[in-house]
Parts: sequence; C-alpha cells; structure tokens
Amino acid sequence: MTIAHRDLSRRERQILDILYMNGRSTAAEVQTALPEPPSYSAVRALLRILEEKGHVRHEQDGPRYVYLPTLARDNAKRSALRHILQTFFDGSAEQAISALLDESSTKLSSAELDRLARLIDGARKSGA
Repeated sequence: MTIAHRDLSRRERQILDILYMNGRSTAAEVQTALPEPPSYSAVRALLRILEEKGHVRHEQDGPRYVYLPTLARDNAKRSALRHILQTFFDGSAEQAISALLDESSTKLSSAELDRLARLIDGARKSGA
C-alpha cells in the first residue's frame, strides 16, 4: 500500500503528518497541533474521511477514539521519498542528494558527512 498524496487535501496531509509525528493521537490532539485549526467536528470529519480512504484507522480508548496511520512510518517514508524522487528529480537519487547537499552543506557536521560517505561506499560495494 502506498500513500497517494494526490487524493489528499492540504488539511488531510497535515493530519497525516501529525499522526506520523505522534504515532497516535485523539481528534482533540490533532486539532491542537493543526495550524489555524478548524472546529473539533471538522477535524473528526477529516479523520473519518482519512479512515474511509484507508490512510487512518482508530482504536477505542475508553470513551474516545485514538487515530493511527495505517501504513508503517518507514514504509510511508519510502513511499513519500519515491514520490518526491519521481516528481522533482526524474527518479534520480543523485540529483536529490546533490540538491540536499547544496542546501545544507553548511549545516552538515563532519560526522554526518563521514556517515554519508560510509553509506555511499557501502552502496558502491554492494553494487546498488
């Protein structure tokens, strides 16, 4: 299952982002975390829509529902990254990494650059 961001509204994407950051949240917690939050009933309606689309599920916790993303965070990260690579970088990991390094080269520590170099060396050795 992949996340099709094209079928999500801006608010739905924001809600999913909150659920991925928190792991699980009530409607009230989602509402509090949203920028310029809509009404509580609007948040509940959006969560219900996300559930109908298959992006979210809920569990009963006493009298309230707790919402969770249906796709594991690691799977969601890979799916989102594939989408970004295809959309903005013609599927090229090299172009994406170059863009990241151009933007953040002054922010990366020597240790981070060393870890990236080791990952690249490992990928080269494994033939990736």
